[in-house]
Parts: sequence; C-alpha cells; structure tokens
Amino acid sequence: MSKSLVVLGPAEADLCCGAGAQVQLPSQQPGQAVCCAPLSQGQLSAEQAEEVAPLLKALADPVRLRLMSLVASHPGGEACVCDLNDAFDLSQPTISHHLKVLHEAGLLDRDKRGVWVYYRARTQALSSLGLLIGSPPL
Repeated sequence: MSKSLVVLGPAEADLCCGAGAQVQLPSQQPGQAVCCAPLSQGQLSAEQAEEVAPLLKALADPVRLRLMSLVASHPGGEACVCDLNDAFDLSQPTISHHLKVLHEAGLLDRDKRGVWVYYRARTQALSSLGLLIGSPPL
C-alpha cells in the first residue's frame, strides 16, 4: 500500500506507519503526527508542498545551511549569535537576520537571555526533512 503525507493523531499514525516513518511539520498542533512516504514513493499534494517548501527554501541559502549546522553541532545543542559571528565574514545583524529566517521557518527555537538570543536546532524538523527526502527506514 503506497502512503502519502497525511496528518493524523498519534494513535492513527501508529496504525498507518511505524514511529520511524512519522514526521512533524512546524505548523502541526502538538500531538499530531504525519505518516510520510519518501518523495520517491508518493506524491505530495499542493498543500503539503506548501508546508515543506519554506523549510527547504530556508536551508537553500549557504549561510543559513552553515548556521543550521553550527547551531545543531554546537556544544550543548544551542548557540548564541555571539558564538557564531567568528565563523562568517558577515556583520552580526546579517547573521541575526539569517537566524530569524531559520526560526520563522520552524527549524530553530530561540530563547532570549538578557541582551543575547540563544538558538537551538529543532532536530525533529531536520529529521522530518531527511525522512521525506530520503529512503524509507528499513
């Protein structure tokens, strides 16, 4: 049975596909799951493509892709703008703009502490993209 991207409640998702094939999209309500076949095994609807495209668009910029990697691999799993500036030949406001784009796309969470903003990768969103684009789990 070919499965396409379908938003389900947790119980229904468990019946549809295993936990390894379930994904979370940023616009979903807590407790929802998505049962998803990789792109090569099912067609996305126009609505589903509209939800996934902003994530891919945010990562399509080389600076944002590097920022995502730096934040995700940073010790403790979070990084401050002040921790990221030295990796780029860009101004701090430009780095902050790129981090804001990643946050608004649902790829980063942020937490303001005093004058600094700390970013943490939403690893579930990254895993979901990997699952969507990659091959199904064995």
